[in-house]
Amino acid sequence: MDILFEEIPSLDLADFTSGSASQKAAFVAKLAEAYQNIGFVAIKNHGLSQDLQDRLYGSIKDFFSLPDDIKAKYEKPEIGFQRGYTGKGKEHAKGRNTGDLKEFYHVGQELSNIPDSDPIKVEYPENVWPSEISEFKNDANEAYRTLENAGKAMLRAIALSLDLEEDYFEEKVAYGNSILRQIHYFPIENPDEVPADAVRAAEHGDINLITLLMGASADGLQVLRRDGKWIPITALPDQLVVNVGDMLERLTNKKLKSTIHRVVNPPREKMNSSRYSIPFFMHPRSEMDLTCLESCVTAQNPKQFEDITAGEFLDERLRELGLKK
Repeated sequence: MDILFEEIPSLDLADFTSGSASQKAAFVAKLAEAYQNIGFVAIKNHGLSQDLQDRLYGSIKDFFSLPDDIKAKYEKPEIGFQRGYTGKGKEHAKGRNTGDLKEFYHVGQELSNIPDSDPIKVEYPENVWPSEISEFKNDANEAYRTLENAGKAMLRAIALSLDLEEDYFEEKVAYGNSILRQIHYFPIENPDEVPADAVRAAEHGDINLITLLMGASADGLQVLRRDGKWIPITALPDQLVVNVGDMLERLTNKKLKSTIHRVVNPPREKMNSSRYSIPFFMHPRSEMDLTCLESCVTAQNPKQFEDITAGEFLDERLRELGLKK
């Protein structure tokens, strides 16, 4: 039975990571209900301190306030913008040609953390660090590791909700191709100068397994409920918003929902203000098989997706978003 949430459910990750057996089971059950219906939850006790969030937001505000020609030094179109800076309007939603009103900065796995014996190491480009912002590297790497750990805990709960072994995802996400994206929705001084259909982030689903979103600095994030109503997503300062991505929806044959969401423009009189947001896109290793789980294919829910690996799916989607030729 469909449940139409008026707001996204709030959960305490500590119930799962350090709670009693009954608390852990209740967390898994509530998570399953949320992910089978709206695809989003807000969690607290995720390990990311307010101090680290404040430091990282400080670093990215300093970076995005640099002149465009300096920021452009850190642009890497030859790797599909998967590391470093991506300039204003260069990404658009799948199925659209109008660029989103944003610029962003990508941080991936630090290669020095990956053992030389792991063949995945040669797949990833080096991270790109802006020399103008000295603390950026340490803050971003610390946030990356913290969010990756929180994501692994969430995936353990997701595995149990699907009647899989709790460690089902562990090897699949070990040194996975996850991305920390630091976004600046830049001020628009004259709204008449941008295309009429341009928005901060057009409606889209995320590519990855799950996304962990660090509190955005202004309102605007909305999720499309199954009855067609857009509802606002608000999280308390101590919460992360965690949603299902397209890879997890594929794996579960749409049992878990990768829900369409968007960032709408503020009222016209507030278009000249900045909005910052930091999502962590949790990706598996490229060789992960996204073939629908047999347990999620039934007579009532026949297989809906072709077999594909995570790497193939990511490549396909980057082309659709205009980030890769």
